[in-house]
Amino acid sequence: MAQKKTILVVDDHPLFREGLKTIIGRIARYEVVGEAGNGREALRMAKWLRPDLVLIDLSLPDQSGIQLTREILKLSSKILIVIVSMHSKIDYIVKAFQAGAVGYVVKESVSEKLLLAIDTVLKGDYFMDTHVSQMVVRKLMGKQGKEVKHTDAAYGALTPREQEVMALVAEGLSTNQISEKLFISPKTVENHRSSIMRKLDLHSTIEVARYAAKLGLIDIDLWKE
Repeated sequence: MAQKKTILVVDDHPLFREGLKTIIGRIARYEVVGEAGNGREALRMAKWLRPDLVLIDLSLPDQSGIQLTREILKLSSKILIVIVSMHSKIDYIVKAFQAGAVGYVVKESVSEKLLLAIDTVLKGDYFMDTHVSQMVVRKLMGKQGKEVKHTDAAYGALTPREQEVMALVAEGLSTNQISEKLFISPKTVENHRSSIMRKLDLHSTIEVARYAAKLGLIDIDLWKE
């Protein structure tokens, strides 16, 4: 008999975790070996259990699911990460896959798509929820003719960390939120912010957001939520 594939469930809502466990429990070849409600506990369990797959929500109380994905993959690149999130914006999706996730399922369709997602990634393929994939295609089609202009000289003068901070500032995150997300001090965030403003000759967060949107670095719709 084949050994069961082990799964760790990470979400800060206990009832939703129970729902995921119930769905996974329908398949005998899968076993939920642990669950966690925050990133720190999830990382500890991933290090201890070394599961085959981890289901991660993007919005955790102590850190983002994107950062947690990176940290788990540092433990072992063999662990598969599937994001299960309420967010369906292209920005979140792209960042999830860039961080190393191999699957993305929207919570509203999890009852229909979760097992398919798990089956797909365990076979070595990527999985994207059909609801999300259609949205991504429409988004990309809408951007034809106005490609991202990362060749902007001023933007190119920013360091990689400054570019990262700039995107978060443009998305409307506060200094403390950026500090927590990037694991750097608030003072360091402010230093980066000042350097970014000086290099780009910008004078407010709104100007940063407009500049980032012009380059195609963020989805300006984020500001409408």
